[in-house]
Amino acid sequence: MSEMTAAHAQGAATAQIRESYMAQTRRKRLYGTMMLVVFVALMASGFMTAEARNAGGFWGGLHQIGDFPAALLSEAGEKLSELPANLVTYFPALVETINIAAVSTLIGGVGGILLSMLATRGLALWPRMIPVWRRLMDVMRAVPEIVIALVLIFVLGGGPVPAMIAIAFHTVGALGKLFSEVNENASLKPVEGLASVGANWSQRMILGVMPSVAPNYLSYALLRFEINIRASAILGFVGAGGIGYELKNAMAWGIGRYDEAAAIFLLLFVTIVAFDQLGSHLRDRLTHGRKEELLA
Repeated sequence: MSEMTAAHAQGAATAQIRESYMAQTRRKRLYGTMMLVVFVALMASGFMTAEARNAGGFWGGLHQIGDFPAALLSEAGEKLSELPANLVTYFPALVETINIAAVSTLIGGVGGILLSMLATRGLALWPRMIPVWRRLMDVMRAVPEIVIALVLIFVLGGGPVPAMIAIAFHTVGALGKLFSEVNENASLKPVEGLASVGANWSQRMILGVMPSVAPNYLSYALLRFEINIRASAILGFVGAGGIGYELKNAMAWGIGRYDEAAAIFLLLFVTIVAFDQLGSHLRDRLTHGRKEELLA
């Protein structure tokens, strides 16, 4: 009798778990459907707004979307013999773009490390200021690079400096957020040990925190460097120097210089792919090397 009662209770518990699981699955499907409906509605309203603001030219000009690539490839094919010379001509502008991204990432990384440690519980120098540092990083992430660059170009004039400052400003906020999440998972025992022997805050951070979080820091910094290369190229369109500025000029002249635009596109494509692959390889080595070290 007791065995039958236990089996009945177990069956009832299994049925209850199954029913709870099915109810949860139905809720997820319902929420997913609602989100899909909202997304489709927003997309439809967005296209309608774009059409209205574009004076009805959006759908009317949609069939011409392939005209520019066709013209560019056609002229580039006709002047294929001039491609090597164009690549050499615009290579210095590409180097300038990479330099902008590298300096911005370096400055942003240093600033992000400092802000992340000031904004992490258990590591902060002034714990009451943690919300202030976090909101500061939110603001730095929220302002697009192009807005900062336009303001700086108005004040400082065109060139790579406004682009570098704009990207570095945004990078500090982005990396600071990522670094602070890494810091929260770091062990505080080395920090407490250093504090017990009288080490100051900077010594505790450099000697107690940095050795354990440096691989993750470097991994995120490499990822951000890839992003900053693209950002520095885009900022060239607003007069911030680099290869983006040359691309804007080549496209503005139109037919007759499309071969130069094709060369710039090729340089950008090869550079971005190369740095993406290199960054992915280095991040993979850092991540797996760190895991092997911890397992050992």
